[in-house]
Amino acid sequence: MKDSFGREINYLRLSLTDFCNFRCAYCMPKEGVEAKKRQEILTLEEIYAIARHFVQMGVSKLRLTGGEPMLRPGHLGLIFSLSQLESLKDLAMTTNGSFLSSQAQKLKEAGLKRVNISLDSLKADVFKEITHSDLGPVLEGIDAALECGLKVKINTVLLKGINEGEIEDFARLTLDRPLDVRFIELMPLGERADFSKKHFLSCDRVLDKLELVKETEQIKGSAATLYRYKNGLGKIGLISPLSCNFCGECNRLRLSCEGKLRPCLHSDYYVDLLAPLRRGEDLTPYILEALENKPLHHFLKEGHKTKESMHRIGG
Repeated sequence: MKDSFGREINYLRLSLTDFCNFRCAYCMPKEGVEAKKRQEILTLEEIYAIARHFVQMGVSKLRLTGGEPMLRPGHLGLIFSLSQLESLKDLAMTTNGSFLSSQAQKLKEAGLKRVNISLDSLKADVFKEITHSDLGPVLEGIDAALECGLKVKINTVLLKGINEGEIEDFARLTLDRPLDVRFIELMPLGERADFSKKHFLSCDRVLDKLELVKETEQIKGSAATLYRYKNGLGKIGLISPLSCNFCGECNRLRLSCEGKLRPCLHSDYYVDLLAPLRRGEDLTPYILEALENKPLHHFLKEGHKTKESMHRIGG
């Protein structure tokens, strides 16, 4: 499956919910979000049907996102069903990690292969300031995920004036544990865009602070440029959508829990899949329309920002 610029599109991110039990300062409003009516969001059966269609068209990697995907009842059954799809090579989840201590083994048994855990501070007070939640359960969740054999990546959003003093602490996690840490530049999305601009910190700051070796083999289609400590067990990734975009290698589409298929995270353009799915139509023309309109690159450097926040789009 290719877009109009010849990029191979083999990765779909599926949002199960726009709800989250955290209130991260750059993503969610403190008061939370208004609940959508049941008929306004995809059922788990509909998510499975769409995912199966994409896999039949050539997608080999699925990632479940949110909000917090483990807040969606029935997620374990969905994971098991998705894991049985023929030709699917990778099934992953992005989570805040707060439920992992009790869920990790069940996720593994259901067929999940990897978890990306959002973690922006290793200090309890700073973590509380960012998320309005507690750090302890997340750290316990990381331990549980590693113990049961899930592959683990830590996603750390760089926040100027908030967590930039913890770069070395995060990087050291890769020295003696089989996990990766990925530092991500803050992106101006939705109503929290002004916060993002105020606290933006370039990934170059990581390279200034750490003595790293660049990996000779980079992962094709990955958003991250990979490094490591010379003797580290894990890798360190830098995701730089503003200072050094990776649009030329983009291989992904995003589906929100409302059925909005977005070819670019940083564009307000989407194709609705919910309505045609419920009309019983073939989804292929709609998916091809989204592919045809996937832009060559985003316009973040020119000051563009999306109307919707990450929890609405699907992290």
